[in-house]
Amino acid sequence: MARIAHQAGVGVGTLYRHYPTRRALWAALTTRSFQLVLHHARAAAHSSESALSALGQFFEQTIAARDDLILPLHGGPVVDDPTVAALRTEIRTQIGHVLTRGRRDGTIRPDVTPTDIIITGAMLAQPLPTAENWDKLARRQAEIYIAGLSAHKASRSSSHGGVA
Repeated sequence: MARIAHQAGVGVGTLYRHYPTRRALWAALTTRSFQLVLHHARAAAHSSESALSALGQFFEQTIAARDDLILPLHGGPVVDDPTVAALRTEIRTQIGHVLTRGRRDGTIRPDVTPTDIIITGAMLAQPLPTAENWDKLARRQAEIYIAGLSAHKASRSSSHGGVA
């Protein structure tokens, strides 16, 4: 906690007044991270772009915010908190809206779930320790993944007996 307080530019007493335990600090950081991801998910859901483009924007925003994300999928603690649970549910709902839009217009393959998108976003936002220029690499991986979400790609792969 002393190191965190020092890096935040506050005294340890100030940190403890706001977050009396490490658990409380982790809960606040996790809540803030999920709020940020929800903001990105809502932007994708309300985008006038195609569903594939909206998901690309979601991944781009997630990659850009990676240093601000402290999430269980990044090794952060699992926070058992009703606020966090509600945020997670709303993120899945918003991503689900994007997928539904894409299925309706025939651009997103039918088997993609909000969980698929969320896990991929979390992976793209977590740099590999030995990778150089992670942001460039993550953006390339996002482009490849988005291409694989295409309903047209799925139907071509299945018609040739391949795995989509």
